Amino acid sequence: MQKITLNLKISPDEYLKLYQGSANSVTATAIDGRSVRFPAKILKPYVTLQGIRGVFVIYFDDQGKFQSIEQLRPG
Repeated sequence: MQKITLNLKISPDEYLKLYQGSANSVTATAIDGRSVRFPAKILKPYVTLQGIRGVFVIYFDDQGKFQSIEQLRPG
C-alpha cells in the first residue's frame, strides 16, 4: 500500500462548496511536492467549525485507488 502526506487547510466556505456538490474533488500538494486529487467526501469526518485543518495521510493501492485516510495532527 502506498501513502501520501498532506497538510490541509480548507476553510468552512470552501468545504461547503465541496459538500454541496459544486466541486466533488480536492486537489492538493503533498508534503513531498506531489500533486494529488481525491474525493472530497473522504474528509467529511474531519470537518470542524474552522473547516478542515491538519496533517493527513491518505493510503491508496498500487492502482491509485483510495483505501483510507488518517489524521496525524489536527491543525
